[in-house]
Amino acid sequence: MDNFDNLHYAPHTKPGKQRQNSKFLLKLIRSHVTSVITSRRDDPDMHTLSSHWLLRISAVRWCLALAEDKYPTRSRCISLLHRDLPGEEMANSDRADTAIAFVYRGTFVHSTQQKALQILKDALLGVDTQGKIAFIEEGKELEKLSQTFGFKTSDITQLAQHEFFMPGLVDTHIHASQYSYAGTALDMPLLQWLNAYTFPVESRFKDLEFARKVYTQIVRRTLRNGTTTACYFATIHTEASLLLGQIANNFGQRALVGKVCMDRNDCVKHYKETLQDSQDETCRFIKELLNKKYPLVKPVVTPRFAPSCTGALLEQLGEIAKNNNLHIQSHISETLEEVKLVKELFPESESYADVYYKHNLLTDKTVMAHGCHLSDEELALFRETGASLSHCPNSNFSLCSGVLNVRNVLKHKVKLGLGTDVAGGYSASMLDAVRRALDASKVLTIQDPKYKTLSFEEVFRIATLGGSQALSLDDQTGNFEVGKDFDALRINVAAEGGPIDLIQDEEPKILLEKFLNLGDDRNIAEVFVAGRKVVPITE
Repeated sequence: MDNFDNLHYAPHTKPGKQRQNSKFLLKLIRSHVTSVITSRRDDPDMHTLSSHWLLRISAVRWCLALAEDKYPTRSRCISLLHRDLPGEEMANSDRADTAIAFVYRGTFVHSTQQKALQILKDALLGVDTQGKIAFIEEGKELEKLSQTFGFKTSDITQLAQHEFFMPGLVDTHIHASQYSYAGTALDMPLLQWLNAYTFPVESRFKDLEFARKVYTQIVRRTLRNGTTTACYFATIHTEASLLLGQIANNFGQRALVGKVCMDRNDCVKHYKETLQDSQDETCRFIKELLNKKYPLVKPVVTPRFAPSCTGALLEQLGEIAKNNNLHIQSHISETLEEVKLVKELFPESESYADVYYKHNLLTDKTVMAHGCHLSDEELALFRETGASLSHCPNSNFSLCSGVLNVRNVLKHKVKLGLGTDVAGGYSASMLDAVRRALDASKVLTIQDPKYKTLSFEEVFRIATLGGSQALSLDDQTGNFEVGKDFDALRINVAAEGGPIDLIQDEEPKILLEKFLNLGDDRNIAEVFVAGRKVVPITE
């Protein structure tokens, strides 16, 4: 059982430490609630009611010890403590004051830290008016839940036999600005590809009408394909980058948006910034986007990659990210040619990862795309700093860049998500990323029969919970834990006119596997982000 005494809270703890303790406490409570619900479903005798309440009393003590009430985590912790666990008797029948917006009943599939795939049959999931998951319980708890949360049984939406809910897909690396030529221009390796196709197209985004057209289409397309969270690269243009944030907000997508920074480009000289302009415009972008107060759209510091940035720019971007506690995204070790170039440009650094590390760009809020050719020492540095990787298998294949050894990444306990990497990856669908990740794993097994191929369950976790962890958003999204935002896909495997034919009744695990391997947007009946239905899209 988790021990809350490990927090070592003292009344004179500094506010920053209080916030850290409070966030840690929230994760402990969530983990406990989830494990208890799971264990009591599997083995009712595993936990006793007395141990539940002892844990809660300990947690309440730490919550109330926080000197100030200004930290949102505190109230969220306490609200979680007030959730009844399966089998417990209500101490106060009207205790719950959460207003329920809607309730679904049926099959829910998601991942936890302990299980790559957890299937909850005949479950009840309620979402409150703030878009957060208020409860997820067995169907037999209906009467108790309706009394506790004040909803009517007639308000429940029942899923059909071939339907289920899964968490929203998290695209940890996508170039929104490259969508106009997705599916083409895949005849060159990375560095030549950038000069021939990418930089000329991205330079067009100073035209805001062109930018609006492309960005509207990519946000619509990714949402329709189940991407509830996207980590976007824009271009060097501040106004167009702000426009991407506005469009994502308007459609209701959770997004990290980055204005690209690059002050070195000898091949396409008109597509770069000066050192000062890059710094100034990055600060302006961050300030203006934050001032919009979009609830789900935030800025991410975005050095394109080390070869396109001077050391001075990397240093400034590291300071900007540190001073504003911001996410960071870039690329690393995509191709061997790129790795060689970095050694030439930064001879004082021990490795590609060391370049970013020395400039304070490897943090627990950093996501680096690709990493095909990282050494074990570099992966250890990722683990030490808390930085994450985005696995982009379609792009890795399409540009002949390399094959990421996912098993080795996981062995080093590095956070890992999936990315489409449009337009190096030709598909904007995360379902394609799932399939290509499985293919990449099989390629490694072909090369070495001792290599353990990834299972579809493992890749499912990487595409959902793994992605949220890679973006340090797992306190908000990634699975169906109570208190998290309801980011979810309603899947109809038997959708009329869809790509899947069901010959007989199948178990939920088979339905999920069929959807991941055969499904497309026709099987995605509804998409929710923070409790808001964003698909079907209303014009």
